[in-house]
Amino acid sequence: METSKVIHAIYTDDDVLMAAVKKVKAAKYHIEEVYTPFPVHGLDKAMGLAPTRIAIAAFMYGCVGLTVAIVMMNFIMIDDWPQDIGGKPSFSYIENMPAFVPIMFEMTVFFAAHLMVITFYLRSRMWPFKKAENPDPRTTDDHFLMEIPVHGSINDLQALLADTGAVEINIVDKEAH
Repeated sequence: METSKVIHAIYTDDDVLMAAVKKVKAAKYHIEEVYTPFPVHGLDKAMGLAPTRIAIAAFMYGCVGLTVAIVMMNFIMIDDWPQDIGGKPSFSYIENMPAFVPIMFEMTVFFAAHLMVITFYLRSRMWPFKKAENPDPRTTDDHFLMEIPVHGSINDLQALLADTGAVEINIVDKEAH
């Protein structure tokens, strides 16, 4: 495995981090990753990340859930075992649809939520027993870390990061996969 040098700039405030990301991007440096203990609003936009497509996936998963609910209720309550419940005979699905609306809603939400979580974990390559990729354990508590690959002058980049308010700047070797 070959190694490459990266700089870890550590910040203690999210507003300072946000201003630093904007300055570093304005100086034409590539930010590899930012590790934060909580979501920082607007950080993805400041880093220039592409918008997520999770909403499209959620809609499609909700449609799958709605379809499963309709097919399931039609088979169970109309075709397989029709029952006269409260004086409402099961002649057709359409006549009884108002009674099925809560189940359709719940199955839509159930499928969308569960399949979105599974998709997020698979897309993020997070699965049980996976080794954490966090370079500094303080970023799960109260620190923010910006990881920048070193290409060119290290001194210029260190000076820029010190100017942005970094409380700690470390040069580390990162293994390339």
